[in-house]
Amino acid sequence: MTEEFDVAIVGSGPAGLTAAIYTARAALNPLVLEGEPSSTSDQPGGQLMMTTDVENYPGFPDGILGPELMANFRAQAVRFGAQIETVKVTKVDFSARPFKLWVGAETDGDPTYLANTVIVSTGAKALMLGLENEERLVGHGVSTCATCDGFFFRDQDIAVVGGGDSALEEAGFLTRFAKSVTIIVRRDELRASKIMQERARNNDKITFLWNTEVAEILGDEALTGVNVKNNVTGETSQLDITGLFVAIGHVPNTQLFEGQLAMKDNGYLITQSPSSRTSVEGVFACGDVQDDIYRQAITASGSGCTAAIDAERWLEAHHDGNSEH
Repeated sequence: MTEEFDVAIVGSGPAGLTAAIYTARAALNPLVLEGEPSSTSDQPGGQLMMTTDVENYPGFPDGILGPELMANFRAQAVRFGAQIETVKVTKVDFSARPFKLWVGAETDGDPTYLANTVIVSTGAKALMLGLENEERLVGHGVSTCATCDGFFFRDQDIAVVGGGDSALEEAGFLTRFAKSVTIIVRRDELRASKIMQERARNNDKITFLWNTEVAEILGDEALTGVNVKNNVTGETSQLDITGLFVAIGHVPNTQLFEGQLAMKDNGYLITQSPSSRTSVEGVFACGDVQDDIYRQAITASGSGCTAAIDAERWLEAHHDGNSEH
């Protein structure tokens, strides 16, 4: 028999688990469908599971390991009564309430779960270069977030891959710490806005490698350098760096909701600011799945709180939840 819940939370990064803590404390007995372990950033715990030291999350003056922080989030949600299932949602139907959710490969039969409200917190994943050693060295010299990790590269020679606004913004931020920043651009021009280009060109710490791609990432326990290839001449050379920031874009994990929820052109879910309401009544979204600007653990947690309160108030307004609250 299909189980029915007042609140189902899809995803378990900082946003999803914060929503779980708040809805559990509101006696809504939330179900958290946290995903399945994998090498990608939409795994249980989100992108922080691929991060070593987290030093910019409030409350931890000495820093904390990303997986440890997410384990604390999870334990706190369970303590207050959240039910967490390590399964991946493979199909949803938001056309009528209760909403239907399926997990696993079989999606033709009855749904696995029913929910009066759904909080979507499936996050986003950074686009990677797809090179050997890349994922293994994430947190050990390879990063996708300058704001998160820039501090660790004080007085070091580092590089940023990308030619858009995000790459140039990260490069500029990194010059606060690094001795030098090399921007590796695969073309002979930048895609970034004129003002961002001007700032980068006027920064004495920034140099450009044009028509160049990273061919190999070097290092066993930590990054020791990269081999780069010139796309015009075919010449290869080694760049001695201790930090490589990949800034070629992010992709929200929203494929599951295509045709169900309204999205921006870039695939991020649309929420009715300042709330977490989506285009479907009773469905809310929080965290990086709807945030294409900030993408920080602390902002994700804040939006998870917002989604939980929105869901609680929505259930109260409709007086048709299963649990007493």
